[in-house]
Amino acid sequence: METGKAQASRDMVLRLADALEMPLRECNALLMAAGYAPRYPETSLSTPAMAQVRRAIELMLKQQEPYPAFLLNRHWDVLMANQAAARVANFVLRGASSSHTNMIRQIFDPNDLRSAIVNWEDVAGDLIRHLHDVIAATPSDGVARALLEEALAYPGVPMQWRIRDLGAAPSPLLTTIFRVDGQQLSFFSTITTFGTPRDVTIDELHIESCFPMDEETAEYCRELVSREA
Repeated sequence: METGKAQASRDMVLRLADALEMPLRECNALLMAAGYAPRYPETSLSTPAMAQVRRAIELMLKQQEPYPAFLLNRHWDVLMANQAAARVANFVLRGASSSHTNMIRQIFDPNDLRSAIVNWEDVAGDLIRHLHDVIAATPSDGVARALLEEALAYPGVPMQWRIRDLGAAPSPLLTTIFRVDGQQLSFFSTITTFGTPRDVTIDELHIESCFPMDEETAEYCRELVSREA
């Protein structure tokens, strides 16, 4: 009888998490707070168990050539990227290497990609809204909170970004415009997530794919491939 009651109680916690559309990490935290074992595993992407997932991601990134694509986690750490991403970064940074492996830092650091982004406030503001949403969804995530504080501490960041704007949702298509030495590259980005994940790692991954907004950008990306060859 007690076992049945415990199962019913656990099921109620899971229904609550599902109704609130909680991330799997927070669902596990809720279960543990209620005295139950976590339901969802967290498997490293480098393990043999994730080989098929990793292979699928590699194919998706490669298919995006000659345009940039990135695999990111919930903290915007760049876990994987295609060759096009490296070529465009090399162009934007004039042959220098980025000092960051985190996209938030790359966008907010004046000594990194930020200096070449024409519409920086649009791009950075959208990322801040995403970051606020992550913190709201996973309030126990200290890394995300620290990343937000770090981003807000960079020079030239509007003060109003410190407060989450509940009326402004992040754009489904982010536009980024780079200009270096008179050459302009314009991209719009789409975000791909994994449906019905059963692992915390997969639940927190997303792929950002960049597409040219005009033929000039498309042609220059093809030209960068020719130069590399």
